[in-house]
Amino acid sequence: MMRTVAANGIDLEYATTGSGDPVVFIHGALIADSFEPILSHPALTGRYRLTTYHRRGYEGSTHPAAMATVADQAADCRALLDQLEIDRAHVVGHSFGGVIALKLAMDFPAVVETLTLLEPALVLGANGPGYLKAIAQARQRYRNGDVEGTVDEFLRVRFGNGYRSSLERIVPGAFAQAVANAGVAFEVDMPSAADFPFSEAEARTISQPALVVLGAESDALWRRFGETHRFLMTWLQRGQSYVLPHATHALQMQNPQDFAIALDEFLATHVIEHR
Repeated sequence: MMRTVAANGIDLEYATTGSGDPVVFIHGALIADSFEPILSHPALTGRYRLTTYHRRGYEGSTHPAAMATVADQAADCRALLDQLEIDRAHVVGHSFGGVIALKLAMDFPAVVETLTLLEPALVLGANGPGYLKAIAQARQRYRNGDVEGTVDEFLRVRFGNGYRSSLERIVPGAFAQAVANAGVAFEVDMPSAADFPFSEAEARTISQPALVVLGAESDALWRRFGETHRFLMTWLQRGQSYVLPHATHALQMQNPQDFAIALDEFLATHVIEHR
């Protein structure tokens, strides 16, 4: 059940389950409940305190009155942890949520024990210009009024043809949720991702262990996923690569079983020392 807490000047919906070392999940654009498939997995609920939340603009959380930067959203997560009296947590971020997780580690390193990065939506390398163009085109199509078409194309490019039937089985109502959240995704999240500077210099400031996750089928859909993964593995001081089988960019929604097990194995080697 979702609850609401005041954090960083806004209201955020959140839910917590399980007990043990705290883990906070930061969802990406469009699908706010993308981590739901793994939250009941016994490998996690019996060992960790799992917190999910709806980022600003999503579902019942406060909608931004103005553009929110990646730094703003990292501060939201930091404030949420404060309100929940969590001094230090494992942080898991998917897509744009992975960008926020990186910024959280950069701006508030004391609260981040580990990072798990599921194909963070970074603008890097040879695929960077094409990614920026795709963001601009999607935003314009959305503004022209083709909301469902924009969402469908956005997800199909990242999740693969025929994604809707399998996605709906695992996250019922996911497409409808994505359409409802299109405004904040295309007008706030994606411009923020496009403007976020991240290079080797920023990556080298991050000292936490990081599980860097790539979908086994992602690179065949869009080469930027593999390119970003390679950059992160080269730049991060303590990066650990994991290729999730049978998955595209939908990752934890397409293969929650293997992801939950891999996450547990990673976190089990980095137990938080409670002070």
